[in-house]
Amino acid sequence: MYQEIDLEKIDLSSEPPIEEPARQYYFMAKCRTWIQDFEEEYGHKPKACVVNMGCQMNARDSEKLTGILEMIGYEQTDREEADFVIYNTCTVRENANNKVWGRLGYLNNYKKRHPHMKIALCGCMMQEAEVIEKLKKSYSFVDLVFGTHNIYKFAELLATVLEQQGMVIDIWKSTDMIVEDLPVERKYFFKSGINIMFGCNNFCSYCIVPYVRGRERSRKSEDILKEIRRLAKEGVVEVMLLGQNVNSYGKNLEEPMTFAELLQEVEKIEGIERIRFMTSHPKDLSDELIEVMGRSKKICRHLHLPLQSGSSRILKEMNRHYDKEQYLQLVEKIRRSVPGIALTTDIIVGFPGETEEDFAETMDVVEQVGYESAFTFLYSKRTGTPAAGKEDQVPEEKAKERFQRLLKKVQEIAAKKAEAYTGKIEPVLVEEVNEQDESLVTGRLSSNFVVHLPGTKEMIGKIISVKLNECKGFYFYGEAVNETGSAFAKKQ
Repeated sequence: MYQEIDLEKIDLSSEPPIEEPARQYYFMAKCRTWIQDFEEEYGHKPKACVVNMGCQMNARDSEKLTGILEMIGYEQTDREEADFVIYNTCTVRENANNKVWGRLGYLNNYKKRHPHMKIALCGCMMQEAEVIEKLKKSYSFVDLVFGTHNIYKFAELLATVLEQQGMVIDIWKSTDMIVEDLPVERKYFFKSGINIMFGCNNFCSYCIVPYVRGRERSRKSEDILKEIRRLAKEGVVEVMLLGQNVNSYGKNLEEPMTFAELLQEVEKIEGIERIRFMTSHPKDLSDELIEVMGRSKKICRHLHLPLQSGSSRILKEMNRHYDKEQYLQLVEKIRRSVPGIALTTDIIVGFPGETEEDFAETMDVVEQVGYESAFTFLYSKRTGTPAAGKEDQVPEEKAKERFQRLLKKVQEIAAKKAEAYTGKIEPVLVEEVNEQDESLVTGRLSSNFVVHLPGTKEMIGKIISVKLNECKGFYFYGEAVNETGSAFAKKQ
């Protein structure tokens, strides 16, 4: 829809439309008049900086924010010393919140010297009541605050900010609305994230996400498929289907559809060569999904399957709804049905009440599964979650010591897993020119390993055959080869 909208043709003398997303395009047109006034006064277009601080869901939201700002007329910049700065926040761990407070302290001084500057905050952190109170009390220079449920209202909220003084706060506790068809500025032209659902129903005892993202809401399959078909026509070859728990997709639709069924429909779309998804909850990963992955030609051979703990006792305390044995059985089933699949995971160390015996169970699972990679975290107490109120918190020093042991084991196993790829010829999607060496390009295997190889920017967005010559533990050096396996001759 947004490609067909001409903001110049919107009649701003009329009342804003009631229906969405037409209402938001009205306010985009309204904001554009402010941009034109700014340009006349300062001699240049205002610059905007969108800072993403969270997960893949946040990254996709940030692309929407950027798309709206560009359609309004802002020029994008990576510098936070801009005319408009928006932080799309995360609150999964406490240090994410601390980072925001630190950045705001810096911007306060900058804004004092540039009073026309506007600062906005959105995302998960803004759904916490104590955060809003702190902003009101100590950060009154912030202009706009909104959360996760009403991000589609960004243009309307921005119009309010541009017209009045003082902090604008618009936080919703929940919503049933899903509004898409708004501008999106993708970071990559050849791949894109796709929101297929929002929210989470799992309420793991350590996790604040259900409280800040709300309950599960699935998009209609026809809307998802329409979006992906459009992306394919624009040259996108890889899509990542996004949700807090994609395995439970479709359960709340009027006409229920399983995630496995959705994947099969996506696979039919011409032009799409690779399909990724995250995140998967082990308790909802079905035999149907495993079967679909096993026979698929497009679904990447990579599955992120969060473990969190290898102790059945701790898993119960975490409210994960599976135990150690069930998780290991699931892994065995996946490896048997999807040969060569790379498994990655999340693990929390130092959950309240974790003993040395519990930690040993986690180490045992790590060794049995043999993950290609693992994201390991020290438990972070999140106010408002059941785990935060537990009295048997693990001492910090003990948790850090366990964390180091786990990290060492994970790295040893991952290095061995990667080494097994050495010498193989694998398809690589080239993503960018290497940041450290411009004579190299960087891409990813289906299994999500990173590969560096000699190349030029013309290769970006293409899937090419690469011989993996050297393993560096977590990434490879390789060279492009032709169909016979011979290296391409280098241009003189």
